[in-house]
Amino acid sequence: MLGLTTRFSFLALCVLQIDEEVAKLLELKAQLGGDDGKHQFVLKTAKETLTGKYGEDSKLIYDLKDQGGELLSLRYDLTVPFARYLAMNKITNIKRYHIAKVYRRDNPAMTRGRYREFYQCDFDIAGQYDAMIPDAECLKIVHEILSELELGDFCIKVNDRRILDGMFAVCGVPIDKFRTICSTVDKLDKMAWADVKKEMVNEKGLSEEVADQIGEYVSMQGGMDLAERLLQDQKLSQSKQACAGLSDIKLLFSYLQLLQVTDKVVFDLSLARGLDYYTGVIYEAVLTQTGVGLGSTEAQQEAHAEDSVSVGSVAGGGRYDGLVGMFDPKGRKVPCVGVSIGIERIFSIMEQKAEASAEKVRTTEVQVMVVSAQKNLLQERLKLVSDLWNGGVKAEMMYKKNPKLLSQLQHCEEAGIPLVAILGEQELKDGVVKLRVVSTREEFDICRADLLAEIRRRTSEA
Repeated sequence: MLGLTTRFSFLALCVLQIDEEVAKLLELKAQLGGDDGKHQFVLKTAKETLTGKYGEDSKLIYDLKDQGGELLSLRYDLTVPFARYLAMNKITNIKRYHIAKVYRRDNPAMTRGRYREFYQCDFDIAGQYDAMIPDAECLKIVHEILSELELGDFCIKVNDRRILDGMFAVCGVPIDKFRTICSTVDKLDKMAWADVKKEMVNEKGLSEEVADQIGEYVSMQGGMDLAERLLQDQKLSQSKQACAGLSDIKLLFSYLQLLQVTDKVVFDLSLARGLDYYTGVIYEAVLTQTGVGLGSTEAQQEAHAEDSVSVGSVAGGGRYDGLVGMFDPKGRKVPCVGVSIGIERIFSIMEQKAEASAEKVRTTEVQVMVVSAQKNLLQERLKLVSDLWNGGVKAEMMYKKNPKLLSQLQHCEEAGIPLVAILGEQELKDGVVKLRVVSTREEFDICRADLLAEIRRRTSEA
């Protein structure tokens, strides 16, 4: 009997545990919406990783919260996600570019190419390399991009965070105010020195004497000669940090001379870049002249001024050797340097240049338009366009059975399609295609067998 009682007790305990588990499952089922098919899925998203990386610019991050109160954010830039990727995958060296959308809680300025949602193009080099070699390549890339796009005159400003920190130290800025004062100095491209000084004194709590000393330094611009002069500066030479930065600036300029880009690069002590993750050299590309004609007279220039594009900075970057270590469980660092190109800002300039230019801008890559001169030639157009596609020619035709010849030709002129292949009853009888050059309106009868070669010749010349 005792054994039987023990078995009953064990069974009762099992039933109780089963009831508890069933109750848990029913509760979970209720949370997911029961059997009505309207499930309320609870998605687990990645942990938020942006805080503490951007300094005072953190106010521009789009902060969100999920249902459970976990802090989330829209992507502010491509640099922090890249650093996180390196840490998660234990990558210690890589060279890559990335084009993607980012988001800023900023005041949009359409004519300046400033938006809340926009594309950036980043190029980064990660790995342990000798000083300033990858940094020089990044600046070479910026120089090459801006030169080839022919946006107008530009200047690439360079500085070093260590020089800034050393400057703040010798001027008497408390160490806990370095980053916030750096953010204020970063406004010198938008504000006069008097306003920047006022913010330093009235809002950041610096004395006027300290602010004036900073003002003397941030007004300096030059090249390798300025770095050499500052290495002998009585105050700045007392900072080991500043001296290390100045030595690297000298080395950087020596490499830039070999890369033939020093004509556009200037060592500017007012360049600060307010993002907290920069640790060494920093740089920023600024358009100083858009290249868009403003008219010959003063009245024409004033009339155009309201519509002219003023975008300022179009690229920026620098060295961020400590960012990857923030995401690594063991704090392992991967030195990185990179640059970010503001695509929308560049497009603002290019669009205005296109509007100001009398030159027709192509809106398609189509090389030839297949058209018909009479009705009921859809089948012949389809055969010809298929032959052109098979031959690697970018061709198109109107999606109509009997389009009017004039409307087909007008489409070519509006879209900037350079060539037109015209089929008519006479052309079909003669075994030729009439090839029309849209820009000159010249027409030539080309043997059907020679058409591909002729199109390739003419498009390669263009």
